[in-house]
Amino acid sequence: MAVQLSLVGLVLTTLFSLVSPQWTGIAALAMVLFAGHEAAQRQERRLSGWWSYGLGTGCMMMSSVLVTVFALVNVLRPDPWYDPRYAIPLLGMILGNCMTAIGLGLNTLTTSLFTRRASVEAQLMLGATRQVAAAPVTREALRSALMPMINSMSVTGVVSLPGMMTGQILGGVPPAEAVKYQILVMFLIAGGTGLGAVTAVLGGVYYLTDGRHRLRLDRLTAAKATLTRQRSTRRSPTPKAGRQ
Repeated sequence: MAVQLSLVGLVLTTLFSLVSPQWTGIAALAMVLFAGHEAAQRQERRLSGWWSYGLGTGCMMMSSVLVTVFALVNVLRPDPWYDPRYAIPLLGMILGNCMTAIGLGLNTLTTSLFTRRASVEAQLMLGATRQVAAAPVTREALRSALMPMINSMSVTGVVSLPGMMTGQILGGVPPAEAVKYQILVMFLIAGGTGLGAVTAVLGGVYYLTDGRHRLRLDRLTAAKATLTRQRSTRRSPTPKAGRQ
């Protein structure tokens, strides 16, 4: 942490002096790729293939960049709008919370589908669509993904003062003005987190089922190995008892 913060201080000093859209975009892309790697590494049962990294990274990029650009162009309006002094810190706050939400949501989704396999497949056999059969697991995954953000918003200002608001107050900004900026940032973080979590969880449900409304746990890396081991155990012949 200390090494990363020291290095990013040097990088931000250079970016603030350049004010270049290309270098700002490169820095934002590096942040998104690293966040996607961290979210994928925290999964107990990963999606197979490029989905393990691509789903979380793509959802993070879509939600965090979309919300950040919206805030820069329509609310904050710096000149130029891609000024890294505003864009990079704002993207970092949204991306950090989005990474946590997507990691928790996908981990809960894959784990719950694996443990509730019999229940989900029973509903599918009775004629339920994949969306209906996976609805309880989807709700649980979204609840797990959004719970940290909801808890943070419910106690902000009563139990804890957010870092941005505290920094502005320490810098001499009147508390009333600091509160306005903090409310704006919290809404932006909540919007980016919710959009990214919903997209990632629904994308995970889509990948772990198919068009014939079947549960495809073979598309999980750890689950695939477990299922293969179970099948080989069932197929292995029972050794015959030797003669007395």
